[in-house]
Parts: sequence; structure tokens; C-alpha cells
Amino acid sequence: MMISQEISQANWRIELQNFLDSKPKKPLLVVLGPTASGKTDFSISLAKTLSKDFQKSVEILNADSRQLYKFLDIGTAKITKEEMRGVPHHLLDVLDPKEECTIAWYQKEATKIIDDVHVRGGVPMLVGGSMLYLSAMIDGLKPIDSDPVIRARLSSEYDRDAGVTLHKRLIAVDPESAALIPRENKVYVLRALEIFETTGIPKSKQRRTSNCPYDLLIFGIEIDRAVLRKRIQQRTEKMLASGWIDEVRSLLARGYTANDPAMKSHGYLEIVEFLEGQEGKKAGGQEVDLAEKISSHVRKYAKRQRTWWKGDERIRWIKI
Repeated sequence: MMISQEISQANWRIELQNFLDSKPKKPLLVVLGPTASGKTDFSISLAKTLSKDFQKSVEILNADSRQLYKFLDIGTAKITKEEMRGVPHHLLDVLDPKEECTIAWYQKEATKIIDDVHVRGGVPMLVGGSMLYLSAMIDGLKPIDSDPVIRARLSSEYDRDAGVTLHKRLIAVDPESAALIPRENKVYVLRALEIFETTGIPKSKQRRTSNCPYDLLIFGIEIDRAVLRKRIQQRTEKMLASGWIDEVRSLLARGYTANDPAMKSHGYLEIVEFLEGQEGKKAGGQEVDLAEKISSHVRKYAKRQRTWWKGDERIRWIKI
């Protein structure tokens, strides 16, 4: 197994210096880590350091699948103009909540932007926690074409028992992917099984099979699990206090529903269900229950993120 590397906060600048000294032809910086770990703050600090100390212009590409969507701001912790501090950002607010975002689409759009940044003499930086989208860029992952016949059959099977049978099948043929994909995530369950049926190779075994076209420096934000658990809870409560429920009401008023791709984001579906049962009621205690329900799902997602990146020796983990 590959062993990941942990560095101190003071030493990430040394890693950066060594990376630039190697004169990479196609540099790509990456900042990843579990949700609520502090990736955004670190990415801005990194960009400012490159600008001030190394005279390198940096442009950030969003690698959070839910921040691609318009109108999803509070619940996705989308960076604000003020927080950007003048650093250019790409791939934010580029999709309608009804649009499905595929790995192939993301890879195509991100590649185009990265190439443009290189042409301008800048350094592109991927920032986010969506494992498949990051893998598409840093592992040279080649998307496999979808088979509409297989997809339709699997979708019908999934709907018979809410995915119970299909997820058991995924456990049998691809236990690594099954451990990362919850039964409730219909899109990912279907895709994993479709890949296996199409190629005969488990989806998990198709990662990192191609050479990455970029010179990589990957920073991972590591944080104590107990601290992360607390931060997830506090952030969820803050989001709710900042108007997250009203944001979902606004989305519903625009005609979006729980069946739209964007609305399957962590928290949004739970809030839709909450509104369906509690609209018009002042039930503070039930909002507390809502916060815990959302936080629980986010904690499980953070665990899957950790599992995905575990053992990747390319990642320089910064303990905070």
C-alpha cells in the first residue's frame, strides 16, 4: 500500500518552492480534503503566497460537484466574491439545477480552463472534495461511455426496492466502490454497476489506470476527526441560521423538485422533506433534529472522502 505523506503547516511553503524549482511544464496544484476541513481558506492563502512570494498568477477551478450549480449557495458553502480576495475562480454557477453533471463533462470543461490558464502563463489550482471529479483530472481517468439500454434496465431494477438489491450486487462485484457509495445514491450505484457490466472490470479498479497529463502538487487538509465532527455540526447549524431553509424554498418556488440532480445535494433533500412535513409550523425542536440529520449524512460523506484518498502517496497532508 502507498503511504501518504504528512507535513507541518510551516513546511508546505518548502514543498511549494521545491515544486516550482523543478520547473514543471504543465503545473497543476490541488487542494483536497474532507468537507468542512478548511480547503477554501487554505487555497486562498496558497494563491496569495504564489502571487506575492513567487510572482505566479493563480486561477482556481472548483472541484465541488454541488458548487457547479446556480442558486445553491448557502448549503454548498460556496465561496463569496469577498472571500475570493481577487483570485479568479472558475466552474462556479455554471449549471442549472435540473442538469445532470457527468464526469466526462467536468473533465472536458476543466481541461479547457487549465489549458487556457497555462497559455496565459498562470498556475491552475483545483479545489474541492468531489472524489470522482478530482480523480478525472489527477488520475487521467478516462470516462466510459454510458449504455442507455443497460442504464434503463438498472434504473428500473433500482426503483423496485429503492436500490437494496442492486447495492447488494455492487457489494458482490465491487466491494470497494460499494463501501464509498451509499445505497441512496441512485446515480452512482447505477453508474458503478453499468461500468462493471460494460467492461467486466470493477469501477474501483479503473482508477489511476492512465497517466496524468499534468505536473502535480497535491495538498490535503487533515483534521482531527472529533474536531471535524464538531465543525460539521456547527457549520450545518450556521447554514440553517443563515437562511438555508429559505434558499430551498426559493428553489422550490422556481420550479425545482427533489428529483432534480442538484437537489440531491447533502442537506437539500432533507430540507425539502422537512418543508413538506413542517411548512407553516414554528417548530424549533424539529429544526434541531434537521440539523442533526444533515450533519450525520455529511459526516458519513467525510468518512468516504477519507477512505478514497487513504494511502495516496502523492498527497502532502497538512495537519490542522
